[in-house]
Amino acid sequence: MADTGKGTILQFAPFQSFVDEGFWHKLSSLKLNKLRLDESPIPITGFYAPCSHPQVSNHLTLLAESLPADSDDEPSSLLASQGNRNRCPVPGVLLNTNTLESFYALDKQSLLKAEAKKIWDDIYSGKVEEDSSVLLRFLVISFADLKKWSFHYWFAFPALVLDPPATLVNLKPASQCFTSEEAESVSSACNEWRSKSSTADIPFFLVSIGSNSIATLRHLRELETCQNNGQKVLFGFYDPCHLPNNPGWPLRNYLAYICSRWGLGKIHFFCYRENRGFADLGLSLVGEAEISLSQGGRSHQNMPNVVGWELNKGKKGLRCISLAKTMDPTRLAVSAADLNLKLMRWRTLPSLNLEMLASTRCLLLGAGTLGCQVARMLMAWGVRKITLVDSGKVSMSNPIRQSLYALDDCLNGGKFKAVAAVESLKRIFPAVEAEGVVMAIPMPGHPVSSQEESSILQDCRDLSDLINSHDAIFLLTDTRESRWLPSLLCASANKIAITAALGFDSFLVMRHGAGPLDALRNSQAETSSNVSASMENLSLSNQNESVRLGCYFCNDVVAPIDSTANRTLDQQCTVTRPGLAPIASALAVELLVGVLHHPSGICAKAEFANSNDNGSTEQPLGILPHQIRGSISQFSQMTLVGHASTCCTACCSTVVSEYRTKGMDFILQAINHPTYLEDLTGLTELMKSAGSYTLDWDNDSENDDNDDDDCVEI
Repeated sequence: MADTGKGTILQFAPFQSFVDEGFWHKLSSLKLNKLRLDESPIPITGFYAPCSHPQVSNHLTLLAESLPADSDDEPSSLLASQGNRNRCPVPGVLLNTNTLESFYALDKQSLLKAEAKKIWDDIYSGKVEEDSSVLLRFLVISFADLKKWSFHYWFAFPALVLDPPATLVNLKPASQCFTSEEAESVSSACNEWRSKSSTADIPFFLVSIGSNSIATLRHLRELETCQNNGQKVLFGFYDPCHLPNNPGWPLRNYLAYICSRWGLGKIHFFCYRENRGFADLGLSLVGEAEISLSQGGRSHQNMPNVVGWELNKGKKGLRCISLAKTMDPTRLAVSAADLNLKLMRWRTLPSLNLEMLASTRCLLLGAGTLGCQVARMLMAWGVRKITLVDSGKVSMSNPIRQSLYALDDCLNGGKFKAVAAVESLKRIFPAVEAEGVVMAIPMPGHPVSSQEESSILQDCRDLSDLINSHDAIFLLTDTRESRWLPSLLCASANKIAITAALGFDSFLVMRHGAGPLDALRNSQAETSSNVSASMENLSLSNQNESVRLGCYFCNDVVAPIDSTANRTLDQQCTVTRPGLAPIASALAVELLVGVLHHPSGICAKAEFANSNDNGSTEQPLGILPHQIRGSISQFSQMTLVGHASTCCTACCSTVVSEYRTKGMDFILQAINHPTYLEDLTGLTELMKSAGSYTLDWDNDSENDDNDDDDCVEI
């Protein structure tokens, strides 16, 4: 690099700031939990390091640990940063206002002078020799709008102005200013200084070179010793700037310190820069500056002028950053909830479709023990759209087993379960799109009077609309007959239906097969989601009724009847072992996720473990069974398959066709006349003919050894 010529005014590259997102997170917490309305100055710590790239300058950075702890009991993280070569600590002050108006009204010049006065005092008190980082004191003013999660801020790096300004005699790459022996020794000494935890983060130092070309790095307080020994002395500092013709901002106060403290008029300085963690004398600079000796005669009371407010795009002005997407608690909750699912996609399940899960609309019929567990499991899988239907209220016995309710929900007669469950879901996860519908499900075997007909039929229409507007329906009610109408409506609309039912120590979880007829393509298809559309586009017309998977009622030989009449207390309550519901609920949700990710969707065949009939390749989520039956008393579980019955009272083509033809009149007949469904489906004739058969049992069991205990086909 050519000599720049004597008499040129020495110009400095301004310091640049960088604020890590974690700093604003920590400030928000500090403001909410500790500072509140307190506008007192907050001591903070910035970090910087020497330039380490020939084309990029380093910044003064604020991190989460730059701020004090939220509470006195919280340990400070600054101790871990001590001795870190990449984090030279710099003291600063944060002034955070309560309103934007107060921020604009701050006397910025007075604040800048007050911070510069601290530097000036440190020079005269000798504090600089003990802690040279005080020459880099900085100031941040800010306003944190925690309602909108936006932050207004402005940095100031106070610099004492020399008058007249320093002149630059020469400035060259350090590699051109030393002999080969000196260069090697300087590099070695710098690397040693930077490698020691006791000196790595000290930004200002002396470089002394003896007559034997041996270089040593020393503390500022050792200047007189170096001068007395006749050594060549350079005033070194960690230079964050990468420019080849300008030293960095830290040199400004360094020169003011040297002139005022030591009265030197000619100063040799060393701008230390690195490359890949080691001294780079080709990037580092060595310069000579001259300062008017009148500067050294300035008294402590006569402080120089000050500059230092950071520029924004070349002009003086504040900066504003909005972190609404990351700092709003709801968005943070979404990010945190999705973390585990996204990590699953990294290696184990790259085909996991989180977008599909998030958009799948799930309808939960029943908000009791099963409904509460299923809702929470759905949220854990990333499902965000959940509707719960229930007509009951929360009673005192519910909260202990039904995880969405608390004691407050039972008071004053109890809240409706559908309402209380939604409130709880939103408290747990504010981003969930949950809705509660208070409605009883009409049931066959429960006749209604003429005065009740209009109300019951409206409930039927409402339930039909709910099923048509959702992608997956969970049947989680506690009576058999309450599952009949949803099973019929799901078969007619070709919707995914999952049933979970509990005994005392046993459970059943199953997916219903596809409907017997092609799904109707009417105006409702226009508002259906991609999940529903894909299911409806799977034609079932070519499927044989005998291989279609059955529904919950396909194994019955009688129509569902009233099971609630003449019940004792233990029969009126759902008496099950407490561990049963969580197991069944988890399996029900896993079954849904499997259906959604299966290429055949609702039409997927029943699969078994270690079976050769599972297709060419097993799905990433594993097999997709039809039914899962388990027993806690035996700690056992088995998968079964049950084919659709041509006489099923809920899903056979006869029943579905009759419903599509007669609509609400058909449903009313089924509700009021117990034998109507049996007569319609042929079950009445089947039972009559079965009574005329004489069965001759063969007790020989030649093939007992070949029985498959793992799967049962019904």
